[in-house]
Amino acid sequence: MIPKTEAIVLKSFDYRETSRIVTFFTKEHGKITAVMKGIRKDPRKFGSSVDKYSVNDLVYYHYRRSDLHLVSQCDLKQYFFRVRDDYQRNVTANYALELVNKIMPAEQVNKDVYDLLLQFLDRLQEEKDLERLVNLFQIKMLRYSGFSPHLDSCVRCRRPVQGKVRFSMAGGGLVCPDCPTTETSFTLISRGTVSTIIHFEKESWQDCLRLGLAAKVRAELKYILHNFLEYHLEQPVKSSKFLR
Repeated sequence: MIPKTEAIVLKSFDYRETSRIVTFFTKEHGKITAVMKGIRKDPRKFGSSVDKYSVNDLVYYHYRRSDLHLVSQCDLKQYFFRVRDDYQRNVTANYALELVNKIMPAEQVNKDVYDLLLQFLDRLQEEKDLERLVNLFQIKMLRYSGFSPHLDSCVRCRRPVQGKVRFSMAGGGLVCPDCPTTETSFTLISRGTVSTIIHFEKESWQDCLRLGLAAKVRAELKYILHNFLEYHLEQPVKSSKFLR
């Protein structure tokens, strides 16, 4: 059977003289990489130019013995013009694409992550508070991919955390004052920031977008989420340096 699915373009690059290799995040089959033969020689061969973060109806041949598949049909379904035309929205979209590409393994289906990315791109067209939108995407992405920070108790002694709260990058969660640590990858975190992360994890997308963020919470979220992601990915998210 030839797979048919909806797909978001994560990245693409030219291949040989006439073709292009594209990484898609698909709704039905997870992340795949496939070659589009002849697209540069004849752009009309496919119904899409496979620009980044466009949504396409995709048909491809799945090769069992190769990680590189072959696109037979690709038709444009949705194109986020307002994101494309605005520099800051564009770089914000690129950050989300890079994060999905780095976190998600090849061909692992995750419809929650797919729907999250689609919601993010759609909201990005009109959202004024891009910083909050990125924080929400980061937290939901961590949850849906199974990398949520541990916030219910101390990651070391498993007891409820009282008093000042520390966040351990290495431990992946909160550390109570009674547990000594020599690690340098932890930071103080306010109760308001902890509550915000929990709220973003559990509540619906629309409910989260109604939550206002204090300046202190914004600063802590920016630092903790960025460093937590890069610590556990063991590599930088290059597009993060262009975010506001």
